[in-house]
Formats: sequence, C-alpha cells, structure tokens
Amino acid sequence: MNNDQTPPVSNFIRNIVMRDRETGKHDKIITRFPPEPNGHLHIGHAKSICLNFGIAAEFGGATNLRFDDTNPLKESDDFAQAILNDVRWLGFEWTELRHASDYFQQLYDFAVHLIRNGKAYVDSQDAEAMRSRRGTLKDPGTDSPYRDRSVEENLDLFERMKNGGFADGEHVLRARIDMASANMNLRDPAIYRIRRVTHHRTGDAWNIYPMYDWAHGISDAIEGITHSLCTLEFEDHRPLYDWFLENIPATCHPQQIEFARGNLDFTVMSKRKLRQLVEEGHVSDWDDPRMPTIAGLRRRGYTARSIRTFWKEAGVSKAESIIPMGVLENAIRNDMNENAPRVMAVLDPIKVVLTNYPEGESEWLQAPSHPQNPEMGHRSVPLSREIWIERADFMEDPPRKFFRLRPGGEVRLRNAFIIKCNDIIKDSDGSVTEIHCEFDPDSRSGLPGAARKVKGTIHWVSAEHGINAEVRLYDRLFNVANPLADKEKDYLEFLNPDSLSVVSSAIVEPTVAQGQPGDFFQFERVGYFTIDQDSKDAARPILNRTVSLRDSWAKINR
Repeated sequence: MNNDQTPPVSNFIRNIVMRDRETGKHDKIITRFPPEPNGHLHIGHAKSICLNFGIAAEFGGATNLRFDDTNPLKESDDFAQAILNDVRWLGFEWTELRHASDYFQQLYDFAVHLIRNGKAYVDSQDAEAMRSRRGTLKDPGTDSPYRDRSVEENLDLFERMKNGGFADGEHVLRARIDMASANMNLRDPAIYRIRRVTHHRTGDAWNIYPMYDWAHGISDAIEGITHSLCTLEFEDHRPLYDWFLENIPATCHPQQIEFARGNLDFTVMSKRKLRQLVEEGHVSDWDDPRMPTIAGLRRRGYTARSIRTFWKEAGVSKAESIIPMGVLENAIRNDMNENAPRVMAVLDPIKVVLTNYPEGESEWLQAPSHPQNPEMGHRSVPLSREIWIERADFMEDPPRKFFRLRPGGEVRLRNAFIIKCNDIIKDSDGSVTEIHCEFDPDSRSGLPGAARKVKGTIHWVSAEHGINAEVRLYDRLFNVANPLADKEKDYLEFLNPDSLSVVSSAIVEPTVAQGQPGDFFQFERVGYFTIDQDSKDAARPILNRTVSLRDSWAKINR
C-alpha cells in the first residue's frame, strides 16, 4: 500500500460510504477495480484505481482486482500482466485477484434461470435487423419476431449455442425487458453472443461469452462488492445493472455509484485510439513516453506519488471536465523539485577555454546535490581548463538585458567562479566555434571574492570529464487541446510533429553515469530527466525529459 500521509479529501462517494458504515448498512467495505486485459492502463484508469483502493483502505475494507476477460478476441495474458505491474507500481495491492472467466459457469446458470422464468430469449435476427428494431430516443423499439419463443425452445437453442452448434452471429441471448422503455439499455439487451475463439484462460471450453453488462454486475454480486464505482457513461446502465440482480437469485446487491472520468487535454484516452497509435507506428509502443499510459508515464519519469497526488487534488465529482495537461506536469515538477538530485548537463555545447587555468590540471568541486535538502549531501563536480556551455548562453552581439556570456562580459559558472570573455574563435563560415575566457580565482565559491556580483550565472560541464549522452526531448503528443473536437477531421491530423526530438551531442556530469534506469535528476536550468530503460552503456546514457522547468505551453494557450 502507498505511504501517502496527507488526510483523505472529502467527496460525495466517500460521504456515501461513510454514511453506510455509520448506519450499519455494511460492516466491511469491499470495492473492485475491473479492467479489461485488452491494452495498457492509462492515466484515467489511475483515477479509478486510486479511488477504489483508497476508499476501501480508509475504511479498513478490501479491494479486488478483477479482470473483465469476456471478449477473447482482443485480450491476452501480456496485457493482464502489464495491468498487474501498473497497479502495484502505483502503490496498491489487491485483496484478491479475480477474473470474470472464473464465473463463466455461474453466469451461464443465471442466464438459464432467466430463460426458465420467461425473462430471456434466443434471438435469431442478424445484427442489422436487431438494430433497425431498437427504435430511437423518441420512438419505441419493436419486438423481435423471436421474442415469444417457448421456454423449452430457448433452453434448447441456448445449450446448443454453448456447445458450438451455431456460427458466430447466428443467435444471441437477450433479456426480455421492455422494447418501449425510455432507457435504451433496457430494450431487450444482449446477454450472450457466440464467439468461437480461444480464450486466453479457459481455452476452447466456451463458444459463447457474456456481454459486459451481464458479467459486470453479477461478478460484483458473487464477490460481495458493497460499492461498485463506475464512470459516468455507466449511469444509464445502472437500471439494467439493478434489473439483472433483481431477477436472479443473487445473495448480494451492490450499489453502483458513478463519477466523472479523468480526462486530460492534449491527448486521447480511448483505448481503441491508443491501440491505433501503437499499431500504426505513430508511437514506439504502449510505453512510449508520449503516451498517457501508466507505462508511458513511468518510462518518461513520472513517479507513482505524483500521479496519486494529482488525482487526489483533482477530486471526485459527477461534473465532466477536461483537466489541463499543465496540472499533471506541475504535479511531477513539484515532486521532482523536492526529490530530484541536481546535476549539470549541456544539450547544445560550445567549448570555452579558460586561458589562465593550468594546462593538464583539473580539480573536483563540491556542490550540493539539492540546495534545499542538505540531507542529500554533496556531489563531486570535475573542473578542467576546457569546459562546455550551452550555445544559447553566448551571443556575440546580444540584445539589451542579455545577462549571459558576451565579448568583454562576465558571468559566474555555477558552483565555481566568475569568468570573462576575452576572445572568440570562428570557422570559415563566421560561426563561433570556441570562446576564450579568463577566470577570476578570487571569485571562487567560498572565498571572500565570491560575494562579487555579476548578473548572469550559467551551467557548464568539464570537457575532459563530461559524459556523452543521448537526450530525448518529449513533448505533448498532440498540438491541439482536444484532438477529437473537430468531427470533420481525423484526430491523427493533430499529432504534434515535434513531440520527440533527439539530442545526440549532449554532455552530462559523470554523476549521471552512475545512475540506473528509472533514476531521475534535475538538469540545472534545463528541466527534469530520467534514465531510460534503453540505457545499457554507462559511458553513453540515454535520458528522457520528463518535464521542463516551466510550462512552455502556458503562454500558447492563453
């Protein structure tokens, strides 16, 4: 279980659960998180995970992780394992691991119970015919010509469906409710369809598979779930959830409660669209650091703590909204600002020669690993005659209020001393290739002369000791806040062509080479970075930019 120490935030679901405990309605609170193993979890699922596990933990209850594995065409053990990893990484542990497929026989038996009581029938119409008879929001539906089949015929057909006697789509089992209901979900919904495919857990034991609405509520009841927390799109399904449980011999009737989904701008949260991005090669895989998947965020450098904090502060309500991506980015900034060790890195290097520094010599300076957290100690930073600085930190003919290095100008090297530019070297094209400076030895950090003020301080890396690194600069995957808003255009048209740029010439402090995949740093004056899983060679680490120091999109979206 995660170690978050901040008090729980009140919301309408928590209030319902608290009232149920106080009135004695439930002695023990039991929730569940029921993902389908047909893809990776995304940041929206993290909201449901935090809510379900958090509510149960607060009241001393239990949470089951139950795989909704009722559609074998798209499900796999690999996806199931990825989901388990994600939930654990977020800091939660389930009480019991369950599968809807554990209950296939019970679900079938309950369907037979409905048939015997005249509450379900086998429909032999094709999908288009059923759709044409369903009606509209204004007009009632029309009864199927097979709606009044006898119980005996329905039982016979349903058993033959189970035993593989028919082709896919030849029949479905439907609940017999009300084709004139104002709620479209109650217009004789399908309960079972024929799918003659191999299931990743049950093999070829079944030729029919239950629909989600049928399996979901009954699985909740079998497990004794007290509060079935769902997103708002299931609000119209609640009457059906209740109808099913009222018409079978269930010993438990969970309470379904709906809350608003977790939506972010500048991305898509549809698992189908995320799958399309992967399968069509728009991203490298489900864990591409531009993806809103838990795996992608983890690889990019997001911490589980930052994601839990983000959803805790976002709150739980019934009001649909789209949260700005900047809010999530601020959550990881705040986390890393407190916890990321500081190092220096130069992404676009230009050489500086300290002409009065002894040739062939070097020294190791002591710099704080975190200026606000002395407990993190110090790191050793090498210094030599030749160093690298950011190309953008020098201008030959700068504008006013340019407080970095210029001809004749002075800046302080971070953690070192003041230098003054005396000369520049250019190539045949007139581009500056090398900057010659003198350093002021009396201005070293820790000496009385260090109090001398200059307006600019820049970071740097020793040319002799610096480590070559590949740095992957990730940005938002889409270049518009809502890529699905324009119904006339394919959302793929709004992919951000600059969502990834690779810097192959970066130079980092040797401290970085000691890190392992998943370790994170603040590159001073640059941003927050993490070592990528592709990083195999300490002599050339690969780092992902988790987030910049400031929100570069804020001005764009004003």
